[in-house]
Amino acid sequence: MLIQLAAAGLFLVNASPLPARTLNGPGPVHPTAATVRANHEPHPAIRAAIRSLEAAKRDLQHAAHDFGGHRAAALAAVDAAISQLRIALQYDK
Repeated sequence: MLIQLAAAGLFLVNASPLPARTLNGPGPVHPTAATVRANHEPHPAIRAAIRSLEAAKRDLQHAAHDFGGHRAAALAAVDAAISQLRIALQYDK
């Protein structure tokens, strides 16, 4: 399975349409890492995960039942996950 995923990834990289470098002119211009950071939100998947966990927490808090006694443990796990993700984001600064 891992080999298949790696092969698919290589295919996608090799099949992506990139401008060809010409002999007479400069090659394609690639943005620097600083430009990419300035134009895009850093770690959008982590931030989306935090938002999703916060929504799940609200749902658990306002649920009509306790999910067979698992609501308290689930809330504690959600709080811990949110906390860890926020700490992870702090290490990027």
